[in-house]
Amino acid sequence: MSEGRQFIPVGIAVLTVSDTRSLADDKSGATLVARIEEAGHRLVDRAIVPDDRDAIRDKVHGWTLSDEIDVVITTGGTGFTGRDVTPEALEPLFEKRMDGFSEVFHRISYDKIGTSTIQSRATAGLANSTFIFVLPGSPGACKDAWDGILKGQLDYRHMPCNFVEIMPRLDEHLRRNKG
Repeated sequence: MSEGRQFIPVGIAVLTVSDTRSLADDKSGATLVARIEEAGHRLVDRAIVPDDRDAIRDKVHGWTLSDEIDVVITTGGTGFTGRDVTPEALEPLFEKRMDGFSEVFHRISYDKIGTSTIQSRATAGLANSTFIFVLPGSPGACKDAWDGILKGQLDYRHMPCNFVEIMPRLDEHLRRNKG
């Protein structure tokens, strides 16, 4: 951490993908919300959608169009069952993939659950200047992703680099290409 830098809160939306969960019993979403708020970021929105490609894509795409939301974190739908379609729903939105996220997530996960980590298709990318992180549906995986990756990368004080410091440049690029 750089002691010379101030913390900059970012706007985050959390989406739980599940056919069976409600806000009352969504432990993974609650884990993310608690960590987001504890870190000092702004929870802009939270929702639950069923395991349906269109519902997932529509919700996240709408969030990427909001000036208030810098980051979207989804939980659920990254496994191999027939209803697990979150990566398929969101990867078409990605203008840029973040391949390193999956690699680091699997390394962290391997230390906790061994080779079972290969059953996760966690992914991440950038769409409309919004960072999108697609996490598994377990509270443990959400905790590991936040604590091991997102907490640092979403903190402007994290050195040698972080996502917060490039957010203004992403917006400049968008404005330049629209004008």
